[in-house]
Amino acid sequence: MDVMPLLLLVAGSAVIAAAGRRTPVPAPLLLVAAGLAVSSVPGVPEFALDPHIVLPLLLPPLLHTAATDSSYLDLRAQLRPVALLSVGYVLFATVAVGWAAYLIVPGLPLTAALVLGAVVAPPDAVAATAIARRVGLPSRITTILQGESLVNDATAITAYRVALAAAVGEGATWAEGVGDFLLAAVGGIGIGLLLMVPIHWLRTRLKEALLQNTLSLLIPFAAYAVAEEVHASGVLAVVVVALYLGHRAWEVDFATRLQEEAVWKMVAFVLESSVFALIGLQLPVVLRGLGDYEGVDAAWYAVAVFVVVVVARFVWVYPATFLPRALSPRIRKREDNPTWKGAFIISWAGMRGVVSLAIAFSIPMTVHGEDFPGRNLILFLTFTTVIGTLVVQGLTLPPLIRLLRLPGRDPQAETLAEANAQAQASRAAEQRLDALLADERNALPQPLADRLRTVLERRRNAVWERLGQPNPITGETADDTYRRLAREMIGAEREVFVRLRDLRYIDDEMLRTLLRRLDLEEAAAYREAT
Repeated sequence: MDVMPLLLLVAGSAVIAAAGRRTPVPAPLLLVAAGLAVSSVPGVPEFALDPHIVLPLLLPPLLHTAATDSSYLDLRAQLRPVALLSVGYVLFATVAVGWAAYLIVPGLPLTAALVLGAVVAPPDAVAATAIARRVGLPSRITTILQGESLVNDATAITAYRVALAAAVGEGATWAEGVGDFLLAAVGGIGIGLLLMVPIHWLRTRLKEALLQNTLSLLIPFAAYAVAEEVHASGVLAVVVVALYLGHRAWEVDFATRLQEEAVWKMVAFVLESSVFALIGLQLPVVLRGLGDYEGVDAAWYAVAVFVVVVVARFVWVYPATFLPRALSPRIRKREDNPTWKGAFIISWAGMRGVVSLAIAFSIPMTVHGEDFPGRNLILFLTFTTVIGTLVVQGLTLPPLIRLLRLPGRDPQAETLAEANAQAQASRAAEQRLDALLADERNALPQPLADRLRTVLERRRNAVWERLGQPNPITGETADDTYRRLAREMIGAEREVFVRLRDLRYIDDEMLRTLLRRLDLEEAAAYREAT
């Protein structure tokens, strides 16, 4: 196996993603564009998406990191709109796009058209989260989009299986389709509920951060595999487990949390970057073998399906947003009043991604010894829809949010809430410290006791200092100055340690111990000031 193309894919994706952080264009769009450009270079190997790799190996960790970064409480508060989008909209889009494709494309069977509808129905978890983070959407809209993208893959995969069964002549009925969906949904949630408590128990019992992080990397794959083994939804199993672990993360050892955060950030960065580059690299594979659908006809079908996908989301979102509120006094009392601007953004933020392409590539080549009807066209239309939504909607979403003047997060209010929370926690910590020091078994020299109080006081004041005026000379806030000075002091210590190692006064093992201690202090200083 030649690993060089894979290494180049990962390295190139990482470089482009890092460069994208310095430009106004979202990194996912740069990665897709780079993939499209590289795919046309002679000699570049083909990177055909293998659904047997993408779905079980790439999807679980991406879902896991998105779910652990989400808020279980926020998702529960937005359960109704999330369910309407992740289940209702996906099924509606499957039928709407499938029926439109059946009418638009001559000779395409209705069953094959419904396969296409199921493939392009789900907005992508990676795309939605990446764009939402970049443009700074209001928290409620971000929660709804993240919740939808976490669950809708399960709905789409089930709808695809039902449509595929009908297309290959296995005689699937609506009743069987509903049964398959319930089995996948209830089974996936059930597997997640069964796994989440023992997994969390094991995480809290392991004492070594290295073992805990190894377990953390295995969790999404294990949850997905167990659920799929019993024909349940691996997607839902991963999401349920990850939401629970994220909600209870405070019970895990601090060293584990620090390492785990760094590890999963790296994993998410590499996978997200590679996934978007892979989307662009599919162009040669998709264009090959269009046959009777090449040229102007194929372009027209692509535009038509893209328009239907975009319009269908508006057709679903606005009634789903306002009708339940108009019909139910309980909903009006419990939920905030939505605005047409928020519904517009949710409608427009339906970017598709790699999951749609992976599902499309899993369509069988033949049925009963004959070519699957329209398979190459379905691949092409899926590809153009993914590219179209990422480019058109991804590029226009930031200026659209600015044009509509949606109220974003209020940094001042968030900092004030953080300061109040820290003040309450510091009072509790101070009371606990006084009680501990009153016990003669905890006797400390006064300088050490004063140091504990000083650290506590610094932590309490750090957030309030962010609300103050910046330094008129440097333009830095107080916490910026504190962080810079702490870094300079630690840097001076680090230079001395290295010089002593070079003089052979200490060995490398002692140097690593001392440097790790400084690294932890620098991390603590950074966190205190942020």
